[in-house]
Amino acid sequence: MKDLAIIETILRNRHHFFIEIRDGVQLGEKLRAMLISSILFLALYGAVMGSTHSLWQTLSSAVKLPVLFLATLIVCSPTLYFFNVLFGSNQSLTQNVALILTAITVTAVLLLSFAPIVVFFLLTTSNYQFFKLMNVIIFTICAIVGVIFLGQGMKIVSSAGQEGATGRRWLIWLWVIVYAFVGSQMAWTLRPFIGAPSMEFELFRQLGGNFYTNVFASIGEILGFFVVQ
Repeated sequence: MKDLAIIETILRNRHHFFIEIRDGVQLGEKLRAMLISSILFLALYGAVMGSTHSLWQTLSSAVKLPVLFLATLIVCSPTLYFFNVLFGSNQSLTQNVALILTAITVTAVLLLSFAPIVVFFLLTTSNYQFFKLMNVIIFTICAIVGVIFLGQGMKIVSSAGQEGATGRRWLIWLWVIVYAFVGSQMAWTLRPFIGAPSMEFELFRQLGGNFYTNVFASIGEILGFFVVQ
């Protein structure tokens, strides 16, 4: 429960929280608390997503959703760190990871807050493509809020003053784009998270296609243009 209390600190007193990251105050404890909280919340939301299909899909999605976010964090953290160094920031790699974990934790808690809405549509609609697109929209909304927290944290934690400030603002948006592409490809590799009702449970599906063409295909099916197999 002590670790979960960090959520209230981030949401209610983010400025003080980011200052402590800047000053290196109890970074280890913060990282542990955010890691535990984000894994728990993402696992719960993943279980809700997978419950549309079967018990095995529920358990699989509960494991794969935290893996998706944390694997993307591991892949993209060095890029943000070296970009920051290039533009004059004195942030350490640990501080960068703490900032990214803050964004992930905020995203995770917002996802969990959407869970009752997801359950409502799960009980009231059987349209698989609609349900899939609804989750994409929810992920997008929550991720945008997480990015806003990341931008605020980067501005506060940066100890390089105004030197390179414009460059760092641009690099955040560049890194967010890279993170989004890596995350979407990672999600496509780890799919399914929901599971098509017409298919048996699969832990992973064969590689092929990509996330974006599948989203457009789902929109086309909802609008009645064609049917996604």
